[in-house]
Amino acid sequence: MTEVLSQEEIDQLLTAINAGDTEPEDIRPATDTRKIKIYDFKRPDKFSKEQIRTISMMHDTFARLTTTSLSAQLRSMVHVHVASVDQLTYEEFIRSIPTPTTLAIINMDPLKGNAILEIDPAVTFSIIDRLFGGTGEGTKSQHELTDIETSVMEGIIVRILGNMREAWTQVIDLRPRLGQIDTNPQFAQIVPPTDMVVLVTLETKVGDVEGMINFCIPYLTIEPIIGKLSTQFWFSTVHRGTTTENLNVLKEKLATVDVNIVAEIGKINIPVREVLSLQVGDIVRLYNTKIGDPYSLNVGNKKKFICRPGVIGKKMAVQVIKKIAELEQDEFEELATEGEEGLL
Repeated sequence: MTEVLSQEEIDQLLTAINAGDTEPEDIRPATDTRKIKIYDFKRPDKFSKEQIRTISMMHDTFARLTTTSLSAQLRSMVHVHVASVDQLTYEEFIRSIPTPTTLAIINMDPLKGNAILEIDPAVTFSIIDRLFGGTGEGTKSQHELTDIETSVMEGIIVRILGNMREAWTQVIDLRPRLGQIDTNPQFAQIVPPTDMVVLVTLETKVGDVEGMINFCIPYLTIEPIIGKLSTQFWFSTVHRGTTTENLNVLKEKLATVDVNIVAEIGKINIPVREVLSLQVGDIVRLYNTKIGDPYSLNVGNKKKFICRPGVIGKKMAVQVIKKIAELEQDEFEELATEGEEGLL
């Protein structure tokens, strides 16, 4: 900051110059040591460094999930990781990708607008070759996708979008949907050329074939949740884990989990030598179990229900009577003396 001289100091300085003690050339302005950052008003930055860092963290998760799912589907080593996250104009993105290429228009519901998932031709044809029974080498000649190849890539992209939804869970319940697949970038005008976008570049390796997967999100699409793209919000959401949104996601995931259910008739401890000597027709007497007693229905290793044996058609079955936690001792004894009425 420039120092302001008082009137007395100015008079002393003028006196020194007139007396010849100080030359005017010796009086030089202080050097400005401030760093100047060039700013282009035609291309304003829309995302802060913190927001870019949060987007990168989100897609690190997306890359790990995609690595696992593609490796399982292709039965080959697949590696995906985030190479960079940049902001640029939509025109710059369109000019940077090859023609033809695999260009998927993604609906970002509940956000407004669309995004673009672009898969490098080398990666595309390597995936197709692998799914068609080849070694995954792909093809050297670049051509537009046939109808069959397009259908195959639609399945791959839908699986990738499932990973994207899970990676965005901490910020929003995103439900990305595949709109259409194009091969010419000039036909994919989702926003004006000068609009800013965030570009997530993922280095992808399928077997020995390397290429890029680009995910382009316009600023106008991501603007409603821009306030959530902060490190503080990200970590607070991760550790909180009790919001309705997170509970719904957990319920949805748990609904697809397979668990073992076993109807336990009874138990007995016998030596291994007796087990080895068992033959067809032998009778094994169980502890504290009588004919007509209800069974316990175990979910995993936990006793959860009381049930009765029966049949449905030609198949054995059990009828759930009540939860064990709700069952009183006298009710249990009453159920043990009841007949087999009401079996399904």
